[in-house]
Amino acid sequence: MLEVNKISKTFKGGDGGSFNAVDNVSFKVNQGVFASIVGPSGSGKTTLLSLLGALDRPSSGSITVDGQDISKFNDRELVNYRARNVGLIFQAYNLIPNLTALENVMLPMEFAGLSKLEREQRAKELLDQVGLSGDKQQRKPGKLSGGEQQRVAIARALSNKPKIILADEPTGNLDSVNGQNIFNLLHELSKSQKTTVIVITHDISLAGKTDRRFSLRDGKLQKDRKQGQTAR
Repeated sequence: MLEVNKISKTFKGGDGGSFNAVDNVSFKVNQGVFASIVGPSGSGKTTLLSLLGALDRPSSGSITVDGQDISKFNDRELVNYRARNVGLIFQAYNLIPNLTALENVMLPMEFAGLSKLEREQRAKELLDQVGLSGDKQQRKPGKLSGGEQQRVAIARALSNKPKIILADEPTGNLDSVNGQNIFNLLHELSKSQKTTVIVITHDISLAGKTDRRFSLRDGKLQKDRKQGQTAR
């Protein structure tokens, strides 16, 4: 379970003042749930995702994953936590251009200490699972479509069997068909792998198909119009 308890992230403004990009946010997400976070630009969604992924620390509050408060981890513990527990998917894919699709998926497993044979076998299985098979696994990102690159990014995020997948606008650079396919794939993975998936999206129609939907505005959770109750 992921439990967020009264977290805030404060930044200093150019005028010497400060503002809360995330302001006293609390909610819980059970294992295997597919959740979305929606809100206008500047509402704090990406900051919140960075806190959940341990890319940044909250100014106050706690983030607990399976009973461990990651907000209290030291730098080394945070690196290990990210490597073993979190899969990150970015809108811009962030694939390494001079590596093949297969090599991109293998790379995180190298840092986790798997042998080359283990890395290659799992990477092939993951790429097959996301629908990228055959010679396309040997292509570099520049030779793949946007939808195919995003599938590689998803396979890479799954490489170390994370408990949580965090996706920042994963369909933002895709057409509606490929965007829907990627969204369906993430939903399927959350169920088949029992992985918690949290997606930032501007697409309300897609967000309405997730198990839970959180709305963020000015750093605060808002009443969820779909569910008719405040997200907890």
